[in-house]
Amino acid sequence: MTTFCLSSHNANLWAGAGVLAALSLALIYGGAVQIVAGIWEFARKNTFGATAFCSYGAFWIGLYLLLNVQNGGGTADAVGIYLLAWTIFTLYMTVAAAKINIALLSVFVVLTITFVFLTIGAWGAGHADMTKIGGWTGLLTAALAWYTSAAGVINETHGKVVLPVGPLS
Repeated sequence: MTTFCLSSHNANLWAGAGVLAALSLALIYGGAVQIVAGIWEFARKNTFGATAFCSYGAFWIGLYLLLNVQNGGGTADAVGIYLLAWTIFTLYMTVAAAKINIALLSVFVVLTITFVFLTIGAWGAGHADMTKIGGWTGLLTAALAWYTSAAGVINETHGKVVLPVGPLS
């Protein structure tokens, strides 16, 4: 949900409204709730889920603080450096996701691509088109993440596969 809102802003769909919605979600839903979910995944001994949820929860809280408390970090490239670090993290999480299922792997492949475009867009000046492309790939990331999440909830609730995720093993 947070990715959808911020990506809609980056894709220039709704001038300013998407970023306000994303930042409103960033602290609680994108941030704190994901960290709590990650802690539960640690309890379930799910290293991937725990690492992903806690880390991306921290991403959203950190992004909120970077943009709102530190005013973008004070330098033109602070957001670019922040996004570069998350691009690297997301890339190795993509390698790990390759052992889980096709739906989750798809989320991480497209998320990696999104971070690459957003990193280029945030570095220096004059890269607005890269941010816009990152916004569109971010919208695809959000759609894939919603599908993957829905599959987990619906399949578990129904006790059978309603929405396939494409097992890789």
